[in-house]
Amino acid sequence: MQYESERIEYKSQMIEDLYREVIAFANSDGGVIYIGIDNQGNLTGIDNVDETYTRITNGIRDAIAPDVTMFVRYVLQDNKVIQIEVGEGSYKPYYLKSKGMKPTGVYVRQGASSVQASPDQIRRMIKESDGDNYEDSRSLEQDLTFSAAETAFERYGVEFSVEKYRALGITQNDIYTNLALLLSDQCLHTTKIAVFNDESCTEFRDSKEFGGSVFKQFEDSVNYLALCNKTASTIKGVIRTDKKDYPEEAIREALLNALVHRDYGFSGSIIINVNDSKMEFISLGGLLPGLSTEDIRIGVSQPRNKKLAEVFHRLRLIESYGTGIRRIFKLYENCPVQPSIEVTANAFKIVLPNMNANGAVAESALETAEKAPVTITPQMKTVMDYLAEYGEMTDEDLQELLNIKKTRAYLLARQMHENGLIEIIGRGVNKKYKLK
Repeated sequence: MQYESERIEYKSQMIEDLYREVIAFANSDGGVIYIGIDNQGNLTGIDNVDETYTRITNGIRDAIAPDVTMFVRYVLQDNKVIQIEVGEGSYKPYYLKSKGMKPTGVYVRQGASSVQASPDQIRRMIKESDGDNYEDSRSLEQDLTFSAAETAFERYGVEFSVEKYRALGITQNDIYTNLALLLSDQCLHTTKIAVFNDESCTEFRDSKEFGGSVFKQFEDSVNYLALCNKTASTIKGVIRTDKKDYPEEAIREALLNALVHRDYGFSGSIIINVNDSKMEFISLGGLLPGLSTEDIRIGVSQPRNKKLAEVFHRLRLIESYGTGIRRIFKLYENCPVQPSIEVTANAFKIVLPNMNANGAVAESALETAEKAPVTITPQMKTVMDYLAEYGEMTDEDLQELLNIKKTRAYLLARQMHENGLIEIIGRGVNKKYKLK
C-alpha cells in the first residue's frame, strides 16, 4: 500500500469528499478506499474509530443516490484503519443527492483521481442501465415543474397528482423519467413552424418556435396553424359556401402524430412547413422495424413512445392507436390531390394538400372540359383500349399508363365519366374504372 491507483484511494481522515470517491468507484469498475492512511501510503490511524465508522456508513447511505449500500463492504483493520470496498454498481449513474444527476454530482475514476463525469458519459451510463427505451430512462434534468401538464389534465377532467406519477410512468424509484421531462415545463425539445412564399419552401414569410411541455407545444402550434388556415368562399346563385384550406381535424391529427411518435432520442425539432399549396409535418425517427407506409395508412400502429401515447389517450387527445392517419385520408377522400407520406431511416413526413388551391385547379379545368366538344382524345383512346383488354383499372394504373399526376388523372377520369365513356365504381382507395 504505497501508491494510489485506479482502484485504490487513501484518506488520512474522514472528509466529505469521501462520498465522491465512493461514487466514482461505483460508476467505474469498483475499488477500495482506506481511511487512516495518507496519500503517500503512511499509516496515520483514526482517533475515534467508532464515531468515524458511524459517520461513514450513515453518510454513504444518506448522501448518495440511488442506494449504493448493497455494493459497499466495510472492514476494520487493527482498530486503526477502515477499509471500504466498493463494487461496480448496477444502476449507474450514482450521484450526490445535493447536486443531482449532472456533472457536478456524478463522478468516475480516471487514473488515480475521481473526476466529474461528462454529460455524454452520464447519458451512456443511463442507457446501459435503463436500456434503449427513451421515455423510461432517467431524466438528466431532475428539477422539473408541471404547470402546463396540470392545466391540460384539469381541462380534460383527469387527475394529475404526485400519487399518480408512478402509474403514469413519470417517476421510477422516485426519480423523474424522460417521460416526465417531455411533460414538464422544462422540456428541451421544440416545434418549429415556417411559412413560405414559394412552393419550394426557400423564401420565408414568417416563422415561430414553440417550446415547453409537449402539451403547450401542441396548443401553441394548433393556434398558430389556425392563423395559416385561410377560408375560401364560393358563390353559386344565392348560396355562399365557405371552405377552409385544410380540414382542422387533419391538422390536429398530423400534429399529434408528430408529437406522440417522434424519436425523442434525437435533439432536433419537429418541423412544420407551410406554403400556399401544402402543409408538411416532419418528425425525427423513421418507422419502427417491420412497418411500411401502407401499414400506417390502413391503421397498423406500433407506438415508439407507448407511455406518452397512453397519456394523450387518457386525455382523449387521441382516440385509439392507428386511427389518426386513417382519419386524415378519410377527410381528403373526395379531394383530387391526396395526402402523402414519406419515410426515411430517420424521419417521417406527412403532407396535407391545400384543398382550396387544388380544388380551384380542378374546378377550372372541369369547366373548360365541359365547354369543349365531346371528342375522344388520344389519352382517352389509350384508356379505353386498356379497359377493353383488361376489364378494369385503378387510379394508380391510370397514372402509370399515361404517365400523368394524380390531379390530371382525376380530371380525365371525371371527364370521361361525364361524357359517358367509363363507369366509376367505389370510392377512395377502392375506386376502379370500367368501360360504360
